[in-house]
Order: sequence, then C-alpha cells, then structure tokens
Amino acid sequence: MILFYNPKATRAKNRRLPLSILSIAAVIDGKEDYEIVDGNLDPDPTRTLLSIIRERNVELLAVTVMPGPQTVGAVASCRVIRAQFPNLPIVWGGYFASNYTAAALNANYVDYAVRGQGEQTFLDLLDAVRGNRDFKDIPGLSYKTSEGIARHNPERPMRGLDDFPWYPYHRLPVEKYLLPTFLGKRTAVHQASIGCPYRCNFCGVVTFSGSREKMESPARTEGMLRHLVHTYGVDAVQFYDNNFFLREEHTRELAERLAPLNLRWWCEGRADIMMKYSDATLEALRRAGCVMIFFGAESGSNERLKQMNKDLRAEDTVALASRIRRFNIIPEFSIIFGDPKDPETDTRECIAFVRQLKRLNPDAEIIVEHYTPVPQRARMYGDVEDKIQFPTTPDEWATDHWQRFATQKDPQTPWIRRGTKTLIDNFELVVSSRWPTVQDIRLPNWGRMALKAMSSWRYKLGIYGAPWELKWMQQVIELRKPKAESL
Repeated sequence: MILFYNPKATRAKNRRLPLSILSIAAVIDGKEDYEIVDGNLDPDPTRTLLSIIRERNVELLAVTVMPGPQTVGAVASCRVIRAQFPNLPIVWGGYFASNYTAAALNANYVDYAVRGQGEQTFLDLLDAVRGNRDFKDIPGLSYKTSEGIARHNPERPMRGLDDFPWYPYHRLPVEKYLLPTFLGKRTAVHQASIGCPYRCNFCGVVTFSGSREKMESPARTEGMLRHLVHTYGVDAVQFYDNNFFLREEHTRELAERLAPLNLRWWCEGRADIMMKYSDATLEALRRAGCVMIFFGAESGSNERLKQMNKDLRAEDTVALASRIRRFNIIPEFSIIFGDPKDPETDTRECIAFVRQLKRLNPDAEIIVEHYTPVPQRARMYGDVEDKIQFPTTPDEWATDHWQRFATQKDPQTPWIRRGTKTLIDNFELVVSSRWPTVQDIRLPNWGRMALKAMSSWRYKLGIYGAPWELKWMQQVIELRKPKAESL
C-alpha cells in the first residue's frame, strides 16, 4: 500500500483540505491501496504512521512539504520512521522538494524528491520502486543512487488539470475541513490552475513552474465545486491559484458557471490583467460571488518593479484600487518592504504607496511583506546571492531561526537594520489597527472600534514609533475574543 502524509501546517481553526495530497491520491484512487494521514487532524501523526507501517505492507511513504511549519513535522516524523524502518522508501514533494531539492536529498530519511507537478512523476516513481523502470528515466524526479549520489533528472512538461481525475474527497472526513471564515460558514478550498506564467524573481512559484501555467476548464471547476456544494453543503471557497485570471473569455465563462452556485469566494490576480477587463466582466465576477482578490502590488516604484521582473506598473495598481470599488470587490494588496540595495528609501516609498492606495480605496486590505528571498533559476531580487546562505539540510530548515525566516515573522536578513525593521513592523501595526481586516471573524465590534480610535491619530500624523498602546489593546482583545469552536 501507499502511505500519504500531510504534516501539520496550521492551527486547527485554519486547516484546509490537503489539495496537494488529494491531487496525487487521485491518480491511484481505485487502482492502489492507500491511506492519508493529516497532521492537521491527527494530534500524533508520527504514532499513526508507525502503526500503519507496522500493520500494513507499505511500499512507499509520500510526504508533501512546504517551507515553514510543515518542514518541522516532516523532519520529525521521517527521522523516526527511517530509524525504525530503514528500508521503507520515502519521497518528498511540494514546494520544499522543488525549491530546496539538494537540501531535501541531503537528509538520510529522504530517498526521492518530486519537483514541480507531481501526478505523473509519482506514478512513474511507483513503477520504479517496484522494479519496473529505471529511476534515471523519470522526468521531474531527483533521487539518490545506491552510492548515495544525488541525481537530478530533466524537468517534466506541465500538463493541464483536466488530464487528471477529480480529488477523492471521500477518502477524508471533509466535514472537519469546512470551517467558518469571513466568506462563509463552510469554506472549502480549490485550485483551478497550476503554475504562473510570470517571472518575478522573489517568488518560489517560478522555480516550481518555470513561468508556465495551465488553467482548469471552467466546466471542470464548476463540476467539482457543484459536487462540494451538493454533497457537503459548501457555501464559500478560497481559490489557491497562484494566478486566477489570465484570459478574459475564460474568466467570463467561469463567472457565469459559478453564479448559480451562490458561493462567496477569494482568489489571487494581477492588477494589469484586471485593468484590461471590461466593466461587464468585473460585474460578472461580483455576481458570481467574488468578495476579495489578492494582488501582488509589491512596490510603488516602477524601477523596483522592473528589478523584480514583475512586468507590472505601479500605475496599474493605483488605477485598479480606485476602479474595483465600483464593483464592491475588496482588493488585498501585498507590498514587499526591504529592497536589499536601499532598504531605508524603499521602506519610506512603500509607506507612501500604501497611504496612496488607502486614500483611493479605504476598504483595501494591506499585506506587509518582508523581503525573504527564495532560490531562483536566474538571479534573486536584489542580487543577494553573496549576502545569504540557505540551509543545506531539512534539519537546519526546521530550526527556530530558519522557521522565522520561512514564515517572514523575523527573517533577520542582513541588509535590514534593526531600526528599519522596527519601522516596518510598527507601520504594519498602525495600518492593521486603523483598518482591522474583515477576515478576522473573531474580532469583536468593541475591539474593532477601539483599535480604530486608538490608531487614527497615529496614521493621520504619520507617527508610527513605539505604538505600545496598540500592542496592549491587541493583547486585551486576544484574551477576550470568543473561543473558536472545538474542532
């Protein structure tokens, strides 16, 4: 049998359907015996994995790994399993295996790494493990030879999602994943495309997809979501696409198909693409239930956007912020602070850009990002190759320091002075207090009003230093928030 493992990635109230595991399980469903262990549900996944391995004839342990908390769980479980079952083959897939392939294979508990889209690569790997083909002939696979030498096969061409079966939802307790969000009471997740056609040199998706994107047909998206609505009572969806919008005719058809489902949904898009859409298309998205769209605005400087290979102009973001208000769709703008070449000037410019966007659209939500580089096929943004040395093993990635880096909580990049980092954090606190996010459904109205009142003078005067009163108020609110339901 095949054993799939989704290490814990989030708190219980934020867990979502493990789409990466479901996509691979789909290609063997009905053909192979398999089990799924999800660390977001199982309080002791290592114990469960060991129990299954002892009781069943497990041929392969397949682990999906994202940089961050999942790395910690993957390392802990795989280390124990390898010690007790040294002959059980272990394969890692997901963004960690794609972006940090060499590091993954440096672990003695990882035998194979699947890079990029994994469905067909996994099937081929399964054949090779069974002795039916040679590992060196499998595109998209990295592996260790019997002598322990790492080999990296050529990339596998990307295929459209319509080439593969629907997710086998019936193999999971779906009800435990449909949790309340600002979108609805029973929120599911879906991915209607894979990859991204752009080449931003700060983004891990480029290494994963090679600036390619394959869109799911609108008919398939509608069919899968209709199944979730009718079978499980889903009323909201978060789309996990790296880039949800490309061709306007595709968007219009998708909107028309989604409208009858009465879903509320969130997705990611690009300002320049949506500025080319007609008013009729934007209105169709609103009618289809689009509530919020995440946009990678990144910077208000066209020069820095050029350095990022963003292929975007700040003017497009500014125009989009104003225009989208007419359609009652909330824009969520991410801004990357900390250009390595001049972080102080960049921070001041980013603050000014946020304030400009807020003047145009006070409902716009702002995501403050600290620039944390990831390996690229070419040069990283800011030419930081000689300024940062990534870990060479998963164990090092699982340490507190690199966890803070991967999650951007405190990346401690060498080009950011402590004072600049403090300014960024304080500005983020003031903005998030002045306009508390609509996504925090547990924030009580009194807390929302208190934060707005206490931060308004700071934002108006541009005084961000030492916001102790806001930190105190957030702590008070957190202590008095209604507890999330037992999940």
